[in-house]
Amino acid sequence: MDEQIPRGTALWSDTAVVHFDGSCQPPRGGVAGYGFTVEGAFDYEECGLAVRPGAAHATNNVAEYAGAISALEWLLRRGFRGPVVLRGDSQLVIRQMRGEYEVRADHLKAYHDRLEGLAKEFGRVAYDWIPREENRRADALSKLAVDRAGRAGADPAPRPGA
Repeated sequence: MDEQIPRGTALWSDTAVVHFDGSCQPPRGGVAGYGFTVEGAFDYEECGLAVRPGAAHATNNVAEYAGAISALEWLLRRGFRGPVVLRGDSQLVIRQMRGEYEVRADHLKAYHDRLEGLAKEFGRVAYDWIPREENRRADALSKLAVDRAGRAGADPAPRPGA
């Protein structure tokens, strides 16, 4: 059996690759859901509410940030401190985290700061923008959270502190 494994082939990765997404229906003040997947160091996926349904700051951008934040929090709870690649189709979140865009919206500053603080807990965090077509599972999870909230009377466990 051992001779069947080619030398130099990694059987697992020390890098966590995260796909994150968010959605909000209606777009402002509606139900904001997030979704994320983790591959590489772990295989996991999750969805949930970004904020309390109907909150004034329930937006797609808040939901996007909540997805990335929730993923890093999940990794930290598992004791993971290795490199992370955060992949999302939100140009705003990716470019703000890279420092290419300023965080102008007051309601996003706390989310940006939280994500930035969490990123410091890891060996390295890279922020990769990907097209929507490459983010299908995280997108589907974020929409699932919104759908579940609608069917359950809008309360399927919002993110802690939201």
